[in-house]
Amino acid sequence: MAKPLIRSIKGTHDILPDQSWRWQRIENTVRAFMKRFGYREIRTPVFERTELFARGVGQETDIVSKEMYSFVDKSGNNLTLKPEVTASVIRAYLQHNLGRQSPMTKLYYLDRAFRQERPQAGRYRQHHQFGVEAIGSPHPETDAEVISIAHGVLKELGLSDLELRLNSIGSQTSRTNYRQALKAFLKPHLSELSETSRRRFDTNPLRILDTKVPHEIEILKDAPVLTDYLTPEDAEHFDAVKTLLRALGIPFVLDSRLVRGLDYYTRTTFEFTSSALGAQNALCGGGRYDHLVETLGGKPTPAIGFAAGIERILLALETNNNEAQPETIDIYFVCLDENARPFVLQLANKLRGLGFTVETDLLRRSLKAQLREANRLHARLALIIGETEFQNQTVQVKDLTTTEQKSVNWDSLVDYISRLNFNSE
Repeated sequence: MAKPLIRSIKGTHDILPDQSWRWQRIENTVRAFMKRFGYREIRTPVFERTELFARGVGQETDIVSKEMYSFVDKSGNNLTLKPEVTASVIRAYLQHNLGRQSPMTKLYYLDRAFRQERPQAGRYRQHHQFGVEAIGSPHPETDAEVISIAHGVLKELGLSDLELRLNSIGSQTSRTNYRQALKAFLKPHLSELSETSRRRFDTNPLRILDTKVPHEIEILKDAPVLTDYLTPEDAEHFDAVKTLLRALGIPFVLDSRLVRGLDYYTRTTFEFTSSALGAQNALCGGGRYDHLVETLGGKPTPAIGFAAGIERILLALETNNNEAQPETIDIYFVCLDENARPFVLQLANKLRGLGFTVETDLLRRSLKAQLREANRLHARLALIIGETEFQNQTVQVKDLTTTEQKSVNWDSLVDYISRLNFNSE
């Protein structure tokens, strides 16, 4: 009796070869874009000490209280698959004294994160994201640069229906003043709130603003607005961010309820959304976190960053029918003569060495089957060598985009192909 197949875990997915080119396109675009702004890549481990996220992200967040994949290893260490990347980046920043190398540290990442939440369109228990962390500057131009990077990457990937939602949650002083006003407003409604929101009422009432419960959202429509309680310094910073975004030509919508889901945020918070995603429309989100470095044991250091979900970007591109063309190859060798196989392998490697993408048939299939495979791979050229061609030291060069075919001598083949008007990727 055959053993049952072992399948992937719910909320995870395989990225198969016919999809991986889409991911590579995003990754390549991100890397090229970050290089233009002087951001360098950082890679952190897939798991960290649980304490890192409890201290950095916040005990009262959904991530820490409900969604983390945590375990105890054989040495008794409490470890967690990282549910977000910023805390890991700041841990590495501190551990390796990156701040000593330069007063301004600009980093980006392409990474995986893990959250045990209900899987839905574009949201998985293992998900992928890219993001930036700009560490060292308290000034609003840093906020504007980080937001412009997020905007620029999303636009370069082909997303046009973007909306930037913008808010400021102020400094600790601003939030203390606002917290008192918010609690005074919510107190008469306390019995109507969910158990989670009632707990947050005492521990971190601003987190109630992030509720997804419909009747709580309705209650909060009349709640006081946080930006009305900003200190003069916080208001000046926020006004400067808005002025800089206008100068950059990046439109935005003010959203006084945008607090983001992590406790470490201060001052500027933002999200980019897309109408292509329906109700769960966030593609990218971030904000300033001026106290996280200090919370994790470093000296007070201002910082700002964002993270963008790759699965959600792919879904938005697919919905908008705005994806790039599938990857192609330059040359497919059709070999029909056993004696020609050593020559075909040798020539294929020579062309690869010149930068061409080349595939050869490894199954000894018929002419028809090999040409069908060449078309499936979107090859530009099929180089056909049968018994006659091998004896005459020629190759039939077939342009699969025009169906034109020409016999070319071995000695001039490489020069002929090199002069054709197409670029090898």
